[in-house]
Amino acid sequence: MATVLITGANRGLGLEFARQYASEGWDVFATCREPRRARELQALAQASSGKKLRVLSMDVADTGSVHKAAQQLDGIPVDVLINNAGTAGASGQTTGNVDYENWLRVLAVNTLGPMRVAEAFVDLVARSERRLIVTITSGMGSLTDNTSGGSIAYRTSKAAVNMAMRSAAADLGPRGITCVVIHPGWVKTDMGGASAPLTPKESITGMRRLIGRLGPADSGKFFNYDGREHPW
Repeated sequence: MATVLITGANRGLGLEFARQYASEGWDVFATCREPRRARELQALAQASSGKKLRVLSMDVADTGSVHKAAQQLDGIPVDVLINNAGTAGASGQTTGNVDYENWLRVLAVNTLGPMRVAEAFVDLVARSERRLIVTITSGMGSLTDNTSGGSIAYRTSKAAVNMAMRSAAADLGPRGITCVVIHPGWVKTDMGGASAPLTPKESITGMRRLIGRLGPADSGKFFNYDGREHPW
């Protein structure tokens, strides 16, 4: 059976990714910063009798934590690596009102985090059948779509991770690894808010359908959750 590793799996999109993959019999490694506080994720792991879903501690902003988590897999191939962990950062970050310390934190999680994880797990991904690295980005990281400004920390972190993963696609292509970024849509999560039109189930169902068909020819692309390509 295929194996998936999901970062930020304690809530929202990450939790729904874990739920759906586990329900279909995948071996799931679900990571989060504080597993003891991740009640829904722990309940999901218990429901799977610990056979299909394992919860690991990992802080994507901490290189040591990421490498420690990778060591716990003990050489198990990872078919699909999903960089889902992220943070919105402080609100109201417009020109003239930038919190630079917060901006650095957002970059550490949203941009450097996915690269830390990709580098730490790349050998396990390379040993799998699917060899796929998926990074959850945002339409707010699209230069084309930015006509309203604001959200400087978040927007730049997502634009930067898009470029990082575009480079990773080129760098890792010779190893047969496919790298893509996916916009999940506007989803009803703690980050997306109650006004969002999509439920986590709808977003993840769409992304999993897309993930199921991705291959080397798609590497380096930016997709919407429904499978359409998204403007850079």
